[in-house]
Amino acid sequence: MTNPGFAGNRENFCYRHPDRQSFVLCQRCLRTICPECQTQAAVGVICPECMQEQQRSATPAQRTAQRRWQRSGVVAAGSGRPVVTYTIIGVTAAVYVLQFLFGNVITRALGFYAGALYPQLTGGPFEPWRLLTASVAHSSLWHVGLNMLALWMIGRSLEPLLGRARFLTLYLLSALGGSVAVALLAPGSFVVGASGAIFGIFGALIIIARHIGSQITGILIVLGINLAIGFIPGMGISWQAHVGGLVTGAVIGLIYARTRAPRQRPLQIGLLVGWAVVLGLLLLVPPVIYG
Repeated sequence: MTNPGFAGNRENFCYRHPDRQSFVLCQRCLRTICPECQTQAAVGVICPECMQEQQRSATPAQRTAQRRWQRSGVVAAGSGRPVVTYTIIGVTAAVYVLQFLFGNVITRALGFYAGALYPQLTGGPFEPWRLLTASVAHSSLWHVGLNMLALWMIGRSLEPLLGRARFLTLYLLSALGGSVAVALLAPGSFVVGASGAIFGIFGALIIIARHIGSQITGILIVLGINLAIGFIPGMGISWQAHVGGLVTGAVIGLIYARTRAPRQRPLQIGLLVGWAVVLGLLLLVPPVIYG
């Protein structure tokens, strides 16, 4: 459901399918296009009319080169399929199978704990990759199942809306934000799971939906319940990762919502890099507090 302001703004809907809302613009004519109307081009996604115009204006040499590339399978029309979502689910499922086969060896190798970042305090090795690898390891079948179900439900809609690169950036930075929060607030904890990244997707979805005028009450209720569960004693859930991922996702969602125009792409990239730097600088705080 949408509010009257959103429904009255036709720029929030595909120009070829007026009943389909979208967050993606043709990179040439800047009209809003839904996943079905998106075609991958060198400049990003473009609409069918711009693709036809581009093909008509191509020289014979360009047409020959394009046919060669297409025969090699390098160039394919964008289908709007949530490829990144499915890939993350596949990788995470494969890692869980390895965890099941090899027990705690894989879990200990991938999970995150703050000591892996501060060898000067713990005397252990420096293993910064754990900031992200913790998101592909899980503690139980229910843990991985619920996280991947949430990713599947949201990613199928949000990834085509944002585009694959933006969605992957959102997921990875949210996972990083969750690990940073654990290092700051619970440095003695050992954590695994994609919950930080999932909460980041929730946070971005809320900000983007609010920006385009969608109804978000249901999303807020689901998010509130899941966030509250993490604070129940004895549940063994890292609420710190949830909060860190949620905040990071909300920040990234705001960046995406405020830098939609193609001319703002450098600003968008700069802001994303800036937030990644902020997360990195926050990792300098634990040694000061706990050292």
